[in-house]
Amino acid sequence: MKRANGQTIIQLFEEWSPKSLAVEGDKVGLMVGTLNKPVHKVMIALDVLEDVVDEAIAKNVDMIIAHHPLIFKPLKQIDTSKGQGPIIEKCIKHDITVYAAHTNLDITNGGVNDMMADALGLQETKVLVPTQEVPLKKLVAFIPESHVEEVRQALGDAGAGFIGGYSHCTFSSEGTGTFIPGEDTNPYLGEKGEMEFAAEKRMETVVPEPILKKVLRALEKAHPYEEPAYDIYPLDLEGETLGLGRIGKLETPVSLEDFVNKVKKAYDVEHVRAVGSLSDTVKTVALLGGDGNKYWSYAKLQGADVYITGDLYYHVAHDAQMEGLNLIDPGHNVEKIMKDGVKNKLEELLDTKKYSTDFIASNVSTDPFTFL
Repeated sequence: MKRANGQTIIQLFEEWSPKSLAVEGDKVGLMVGTLNKPVHKVMIALDVLEDVVDEAIAKNVDMIIAHHPLIFKPLKQIDTSKGQGPIIEKCIKHDITVYAAHTNLDITNGGVNDMMADALGLQETKVLVPTQEVPLKKLVAFIPESHVEEVRQALGDAGAGFIGGYSHCTFSSEGTGTFIPGEDTNPYLGEKGEMEFAAEKRMETVVPEPILKKVLRALEKAHPYEEPAYDIYPLDLEGETLGLGRIGKLETPVSLEDFVNKVKKAYDVEHVRAVGSLSDTVKTVALLGGDGNKYWSYAKLQGADVYITGDLYYHVAHDAQMEGLNLIDPGHNVEKIMKDGVKNKLEELLDTKKYSTDFIASNVSTDPFTFL
């Protein structure tokens, strides 16, 4: 097995969590260094602080993939004696690439908010705050009869043909393809310079736009022709809704007090701030990792019994309390759940490509708060 380079790792990562999902103005992508190098070890971190970089240096890490951007506001100078300066200096001196995936990692399927929901065992989860709808495309490919099933499987495995809970959905019809191979071709069927009439099937399927390139690569790999024939059409059908936060249900209702203890255990925190009567019953749970102050009304409107988010403001707590919505603030740092989650996802993605790059989760706590 060979080592992957940085570009390969990020290409696979962005097929799962594309930068296009990030909210407007968010700073995501390459922060420091280059992707054009072999990568032996990647460390997943919540924040890129100096002690996190020291950990990366000690563990011979080539790349850090972080949730919170190292550079969010434009830097007027890089003073290596303070602020972000020493962090950037150490990364450059030790050839450590830094890449950030922020709100795109919050929003993507299987991202931070899904990790948080799964940790609580929420069921029937859906998006709390819609931010965009994934456009759908219709892919129509023309395939010789000998390779229809092979291509159908490849397209479905690449993510095409998902309709509701069904996968690998296609429609096929029979027809005849015609072509004349040119002098510089190596045709799978026919002879150079002579008209070929090929028994083919027209296969139709739907493809979410973000993975269209991936699906086309799968088509070209599975199709026997040098130049596969296909068409792509826009669709007016509603695609998948993506967004921030999740709302779902507990399998069994519990008291707010018992649910608080469940939250502390699931997110590995000793203390939380709670708003509401501890005897209230909790069945429907809304959550949003990070600072979700401005979205509490979405939780209320969708019938949540409790809303979990970090950095809650005093007056937001009052407003939600007056509306009868219970709140739990476990802190911003609970997004650390992404460290193991992203590590496991990247191991899975690169294993399918037979790469042997190592992935580790940072052991450094970047929570700035101490409860006394």
